[in-house]
Formats: sequence, structure tokens, C-alpha cells
Amino acid sequence: MDILKTVLAIIPIVWLILSLGVFRIRGDLSCLIGFALSIILSIVGFHFSFSNSITAGIDGIIMALWPIIYVIISALFIYNISRKSGGMDTIMSMLTSITKDMRFLVLILAWGLGGFLEAIAGFGTAVAIPASILIMLGMSPIKAAVVCLVANTAPTAFGAVGLPVTTLAKVTGLGVTELGYLIAIQLFVLMMIVPFVLVMMTEGKGLKSFKGKGVLVCTLVAGLTFAVPEIFITKYLGPELPSIVGSIVCLLCLVIIIKKYSSKDEVASASAEKDDKAPISTADKIKAWVPFILVFCFIIFTSSMFPAIHNALASVKTSFHFYNGANAKPVDIDWLSSPGTLILLSSIIGGAIQGLSFKEMFSVLTSTIKQLVKTIITVCSIVGLSKVMGYSGMIDVIAVSLVTLTGAFYPVISPIIGVLGIFITGSDTSANVLFGELQVQAAHALKVSPYWLAAANMVGATAGKMLSPQNIAIATGATGLEGKEGVILKKALPHCAWYTALLCVIVFVLGKMLSFL
Repeated sequence: MDILKTVLAIIPIVWLILSLGVFRIRGDLSCLIGFALSIILSIVGFHFSFSNSITAGIDGIIMALWPIIYVIISALFIYNISRKSGGMDTIMSMLTSITKDMRFLVLILAWGLGGFLEAIAGFGTAVAIPASILIMLGMSPIKAAVVCLVANTAPTAFGAVGLPVTTLAKVTGLGVTELGYLIAIQLFVLMMIVPFVLVMMTEGKGLKSFKGKGVLVCTLVAGLTFAVPEIFITKYLGPELPSIVGSIVCLLCLVIIIKKYSSKDEVASASAEKDDKAPISTADKIKAWVPFILVFCFIIFTSSMFPAIHNALASVKTSFHFYNGANAKPVDIDWLSSPGTLILLSSIIGGAIQGLSFKEMFSVLTSTIKQLVKTIITVCSIVGLSKVMGYSGMIDVIAVSLVTLTGAFYPVISPIIGVLGIFITGSDTSANVLFGELQVQAAHALKVSPYWLAAANMVGATAGKMLSPQNIAIATGATGLEGKEGVILKKALPHCAWYTALLCVIVFVLGKMLSFL
């Protein structure tokens, strides 16, 4: 182990943690400096040429713009379109007619709807859209951002129609079904616990948060109805559908049970308000949801579940790369199959159905892009940083040093490798590409199950999701909190700490059980 190289390699990561969490420097400025640091250190400490470091960074910036920034803009655009048309007011009225209890609304929106959006689209939609709606319903922006970041953890393993798991199986050469099933098993306990944490975060009174008829039952149902279907679907159908099925079952069960347990006072209050307001027609209700229904339909029918459509759209792409050094990989721009394109198309069609002119929609799109300028700089910087660190060997040095230092104790901290990967890249899929093979090599060296440690990388990445500067940038962009990235990181840090610690224990115990089978 080269100690000097290890120290140099972790400097950009330490800088991001300190600048955002301690010094509270603006996210765009902090990540831009971190990007510059990674370039300088790669040249000075890792003999990476200036041209390679610059071109690797450019590759990262392009990858940030497409699909990540593209999806963020599209996700916020669909929300802004719904606000402009009045559809969001109708949606909020429908939701509050179910309940006005913010605890229940968090379970429906941050956990259920967020899980669904993560399952079908990923790339920050599960944070941007629910957080925006929660703010409209009366939650403070910072709390909405942190709640949605914590909710966007366990469900992310099978996000983007199972892409992180299928990618991990591909880079490690492991069976995708067996790998996905073990990931679902490792995440089961956390799938059950996170809804309880969300309720406590919302109410802010510890166990007293569950005071009230049905709150405890609904919270338990939120975890069970998501986690149990996910395990069975993973085992028998593979990694593409678990979060889709789990989130839909969860949402349906929550709506039914919450309606059942809504207090008489709340129902009476809702009825009184209905008397004061004109009733919303079924046609208006459907019209309000049209953009989001279209997102669901477009993403489902263009996914790998329908290979003919999926392959036809995926074939329309442009591949290129500026970086031509060792291990160079092309940057692919999927013009038609990108979630960003599908969400953008849904927004335009939905906006037209809701009565907006194309001129009005273009104005909304322009203001949406202006709203996200700092977020765009932040995301481009962090993905550029990850590319420079990856291609220059900085990430490999960090990972190998961890394995060397921990030895036989390594399986206990193996999820932390996944946390590190997603903190740097902001993507579960990228974290698996970076460290999946390393986990398998460590498993072979320690003579333990490679499935065990490969799965640990994936579940560790779900923990790091809430601290990823990229994900935090999405949260701040959606909630109008640009410049408050450090505040959000600081509030999310304790949740990431307990989540990761519990995950390390679960992974270790399950590993010991595997060794006896």
C-alpha cells in the first residue's frame, strides 16, 4: 500500500465533506474546487497527463449533462408545468382529501411515490418531484429535502428498471437473479425501518410520532408492502420489476388503509372544505394526473420489459469520448430512450392536454433551466471529478488501501466501499462499475462468497445516496435551496451514519449465515 498516494487520493473527498458539511461553502463552488483539486492531484501524484485529466473531466461533464442534468430539468419541468396549468393544485386537493396528516402524506409521497419514480426513472426524479409537492403541502423546504433524501435510499437498488443490479452482475460476471435476490434480502430490514424514521423526522417527537389512530399500522404496512413483493419478484422474475411492483402495491395499500384510519374530525373538516369549494370533476382529476400517467406509460413501455420497443429506441444514440487513455469508455447519448426525453415528452403532451400553449410551456422550460444553473455547475463538477479520479487510478488506490488495512475484517466494512463509490459518482450504477469487481476480488482473496460482498457494494451505495453531493444538488435545485447544500448534508449525515452502521451488521450476520449453508 502506497500511503502517500492514498492520502493524495482522499483529499478531494475530504475537501467535499469539509467544505459542504463544516465550512458550508456553496455546493457549486465547493464541487468546482474539488474538481480542480482532482485534476491537479491526478497530474502531480498519479502521473496522469494534463491532456488526459482534462479530457477525462470533459467526458464527465458530458455524462453529467446527458442524462443526469437532462433528467433533472425534465423532472422539474413536469412539476412546473403542473403548477402553471393548475394541475398541481388539483393533485394536492386530492391528496389532502385522503388525509391532511403530514406523516401519512410523507409515506405516500416520499416513500411510495418516490420509490415508484426511482423504479421507473431514477436520476434524481424520486427526490425532485416528491420534495416539491411536500413543500406545496406545507412542509419546510429543508425538511422536505432531507426527508426525500432519506426515503431515496433502500428502494434505489432496483431503480431505473433494475439497471444498478444488472450492471453489477455484468461487471462481476455473477448471476443476475441470485445477486438481486441477495441484495433484496440484505435490504429487507432497512426497507422496514426507513418508513418509521420518515414518520419520526416528519413529526419530530421520537416514538410519540406514532401517536394517533392507525399511524403505527400504516407505517408498518408501508415497509411490508414494499419489501415483501420486492423479495418475491427479485427471486422469481429478476431485478427489473421489484421496485415497480413493490411501490405500486405500497401506494395502493397506503391509500386504502389511510382512508380507513382517517379520524372523523379530519373527514368532517375535509367535507366542510368540499362544501366551500366547487367539487373537482373526474375529468379534471384525470387531466391533473395526465403528465405523470404518461411518464409511467412511456417509461414502462420503452423499458427492457418490451425489448422490441426498447431496442429500437436505444439504437438511436451517439457514442464518443474525448478521453483516449487507459480503460477509456465511450460516452453514450441515448436520444430517445433517456428518461429525460420520456419525461419531457410527457410534460409537453400533458401540458397541452391541460390547456397550456407551446409558448407558455417554452417560457416555463426557460425559467426551469435558469432555476437550475447552480445545480448544473454542481453536478457537472462532481461527475467530472469522479471521471478524473476513476481514470487516473485514485479510486482504485483508495479501495485497495481499505482492503489491505482491514484484512479479514473487510466484509464488515465492505458496504462502506459502496458508500464511497456513490458519494464520488452520485450513481448506484457507477458505484457498482467502480467497485463491483474489487469486491469480488476481495471475496476470492478472503475465500468467501463473491455474491455476499458484491451485494454489499450495492446496498452500501443505497446508504451513500443521501450524502451524495449530486443527489443533494438535485434536492436543493428542486426545493429552491441553492447554497444550502452544507445544511442539508449536515442534517442527512446522522441518518446516513445509523443506516450504514446497521447495514454493516446485517451484511456481516448474513455473510456468516451463508458460510454455514
